[in-house]
Amino acid sequence: MKSQRWMNRQFFSFFITWGVFLPYWTGWMIHTKGMTVSQASLIMSLGLVVRGLSTLFVFPYLSGKFSSRTLLNGMALGTFISLLCSIPANSYISLVVVTLLLHFFYPSLMPALDSAAGVLVQKQQLKDYGKSRSWGSIGFVVSGMMLTVFTGAFGDKVILWALLLGILVFMALCVLPAPVILMEKPQATKMKKGGMLQLFRLKHFGLVLVIVILLQAAHASYYSYGYIFLQEIHAPKYLIGVILNIAVVAEIIFFLIADQKLRKFSVGSLLTLAAFGSTVRWILIFLFPNIIVFCIAQTLHACSFAMGHFAFMKYLTKHIPQEQIPNAQGMYSALALSWSTAVFTFFGGYLYEIEPRYAFIGMIICSIPSMLLAIFYRKLAAKAPEDHGVVSCALN
Repeated sequence: MKSQRWMNRQFFSFFITWGVFLPYWTGWMIHTKGMTVSQASLIMSLGLVVRGLSTLFVFPYLSGKFSSRTLLNGMALGTFISLLCSIPANSYISLVVVTLLLHFFYPSLMPALDSAAGVLVQKQQLKDYGKSRSWGSIGFVVSGMMLTVFTGAFGDKVILWALLLGILVFMALCVLPAPVILMEKPQATKMKKGGMLQLFRLKHFGLVLVIVILLQAAHASYYSYGYIFLQEIHAPKYLIGVILNIAVVAEIIFFLIADQKLRKFSVGSLLTLAAFGSTVRWILIFLFPNIIVFCIAQTLHACSFAMGHFAFMKYLTKHIPQEQIPNAQGMYSALALSWSTAVFTFFGGYLYEIEPRYAFIGMIICSIPSMLLAIFYRKLAAKAPEDHGVVSCALN
C-alpha cells in the first residue's frame, strides 16, 4: 500500500533527526558553543515552553488553513532555516533566540505526522499504524548509533551538520508525491469553528487526555536523569548508550506487533496495562538499583510509553472526527509530551538531589493515578459503549 510506505518513510526520516536533536542538542550547546550546563538547561526549558505553545495553538490553527503536506513542508523549511541561523550564533542571547525559533517549528512535525497517520487510518488508507510508527523508533536508534561514531571521530561539531543533513533529506521526501487525502485543503465545519474546546464534548475525551498526560509525565525523571543514574550505579560508560536503547528496541517490537496482537484490547484495557507497567518500572528501579534490573525495567518502556501512545492513537482514530484530529494531537503533544514532562522534571530533580532513587519512585505519583483513572474509564466504556460511527476505521 502506497500510503503505508509513505508513512513508514516519513516517520523514519523524521525520527532520524529526532534521534540527533533530543539526546545531543544540549551537549552541542555546551561543548561547541561554550554554554554552561545551567545555561543550556534553561535554554531547553524555555524551548519546551515554546514547543508547548506552538503545538497547542499554532499547529492546530495552521492545520485548519493548510493541507497536511503543505504544513509538513512549511514546518520542515522553518526548521532548516532555524538550524542555519544557529551556525553563526555564539552568544547566550543569540542561542536562546535560535533555539526558541527551532522549538517553534521542529517539534510540530511530530503531531503533524501523527495527525496524517490518524487521517489515513480513518480513511482506510493506512492498515497498520504500529508498523509505520516502529520505523520512527528504528530511525531514532540508527541515528543515535551512527552519531556516536561520528562524534567520537570528529567531535560534537558534527551534531549540527548531522541535524541539518537529516532535515534536508526530510524536506526532500516531503516534496515527493503524498497520499491525495493529505494534499487536500481542510474544509470549514461547524465543529471546526467550535475550536479545540469542542473536543471536550466528545465522550470521555477529557478523561483519556488526563490519563495520557499522567502516563507521559511519569517519564520525566527517566528522560532527564536516566543517563546520570546509570553512572551513579556504576554502569560501564561504553554500555550506557546500549542500556538506554533497550527501551527503544522494546518500543520498536511493541509497535511492530501491536496492531495484530492487541486487536481485541479496548482503549481502557491498554491504558490500564500501560499505567501498571509504568508503575512496576519505577518501583523496580527504586528497589533494585543495579544494572541488570535497570535493563529489565527498560523493556517496560513498551508499556509505559509505547502502549500508552498506541492507546491514545486508537482512541483518536475511533472517536475523534477528522477535522478535530490536529486539535487533539496538538493538545496531546503540548500537555502530555511537553509541559507535563517539564513540570515533573523539576519535581524529579528535587528528589534526585535527596536520593537518586527517589526521582524514579516519585514518578508513581503520576502512574498510579493514571492506572486508577484508566480502570475507571474502562468500566465506563464497558457500561456505555462509545459511538463508533464518527469514523469509518479504527486502529485494530
